[in-house]
Parts: sequence; structure tokens; C-alpha cells
Amino acid sequence: MSGSSHSKVIGDVILKCDNISLSFGGVRALTNISIDVREHEVLAIIGPNGAGKSSMLNVINGVYHPQQGTVTYRGETRRAMKPHETAQHGIARTFQNIALFKGMSVLDNIMTGRYTKMKRNFLWQALYVGPNLKEEIEHREVCERVIDFLQIENIRKTPVGRLPYGLQKRVELGRALAAEPQLLLLDEPMAGMNVEEKEDMCRFILDVNDEFGTTIVLIEHDMGVVMAISDRVAVLDYGKKIADGPPEEVRANKDVIDAYLGVAH
Repeated sequence: MSGSSHSKVIGDVILKCDNISLSFGGVRALTNISIDVREHEVLAIIGPNGAGKSSMLNVINGVYHPQQGTVTYRGETRRAMKPHETAQHGIARTFQNIALFKGMSVLDNIMTGRYTKMKRNFLWQALYVGPNLKEEIEHREVCERVIDFLQIENIRKTPVGRLPYGLQKRVELGRALAAEPQLLLLDEPMAGMNVEEKEDMCRFILDVNDEFGTTIVLIEHDMGVVMAISDRVAVLDYGKKIADGPPEEVRANKDVIDAYLGVAH
């Protein structure tokens, strides 16, 4: 698995999470966490189970609204944003549990990733005429490019429910890419995959970052994967950030080693 070793230009901060705290009832999921994300980087968020990683992604894409702290995206600061607004702002995400339409084909699932880009209303979309047909063709072209990119042309008409797990995960990535995101949030994109499927997914993630210039934030448990594809790693433990830096530096950090080995706090 090749890392992103070629000279890549990482830009300015595009997403800034400042002092984020999030509680559910009396349970603190996140405590005073600050993380920034730079243009064109691959940032991995890691940590033991229950560390608050998915909660952090949910704050970024507006599923959860923190009680404290702000999220600044491309200069716009807010306490919270709704998921459809994040989609319109160019943020897409995949989920831990595959959230595809199992009875629909691969192409149709990927087409659902275009809905925020569709300008005509649903009545127009029901009538395959005039301006709608032109728009439909344009959206389909984007989806076909995504299908080519992910090398799934041979299954484009197959119902997703019939595909093996690794391919379903790839289709889910495709649906997120169909939205042409500037920032892609991946929640455990390789969970449950075998080694070969992981290698494929790593390659696609690096290619998305490289060819489309997409900024990527991912949660991942496999440290080999994290070391191979990340430019930077942020580590959460019990809802607090305990490290943030280049992969090699984080791997050698004593607090991180203790957290993963479950040393008593």
C-alpha cells in the first residue's frame, strides 16, 4: 500500500472546529475539542471505541449540534448546520453502516448522490421532457464518470443488495463522490473488509484526494491503513483530543500508546 509520498501541496485551513463539547443527557461525548482541516489533506481521526470519533463527524456535517463551540467552514462560523446545508456547501459523507437502497441498481444509488445538485423540482423530474431531460443527462454523465473511476462498470445495473460487502462500500463511496464534494467525510470506510478490499479502498481514497483534489477526513481503526494514507492524524480518547500531528509522530506518542493499550487513566 503506497502512502501519499509524492510532493503534495496542502493548503490553508478550510474547516475549523473550536472547543466543541457535546453531551447526551449526562454523558459527555466530546469535551472541548479543537481540530482543523486543511485544503487537500487526508486527516485520520483515530481512537479506541467510544472515543467520540463518529460524534465528531456528526458535528461537522450537522447531524449533531454541539452545546459549546463553533464550526467554521470556508470562513463561515456557526454553532450548527443542517445536513442538507452541509451537502449544499460541498461536504459529503459515508456511514459506518452501509446506507444504500438495496433494491436499486448501482447506477441509481449513485444518482441519489446528485439530488442536491438538481435544480428542477420533483414534478419536473417526473416529466422526462424539455429542460429536465437535459439536466438528467448531465447528472447521469457525472455518475458514469464516478462509476468508471471506481471500476464498477460491470455491475452498474446490478441491484446493490446482491453485491458483496466490499463492493457495497465502494458504491457508497461512489454516491458520496457523485455530489462532487470539496470535503469528504468517511466513517470507517474499510470496516469489515478483507486485506484485498482494503487495499483497493486505500487506492481509491488516495486517488480521490489526488485527482479530484478532495479534502478527506476519515475515521479508521486499522493503523496500517492510517499510516499509509494519512497526512495527519488526530487522536481522541474518552471524548478528548490527546494528540494531533504527522502519522509517525502520533504513532510514537506515549499518550496514544497508553490509550490503545488500555493503560489505566
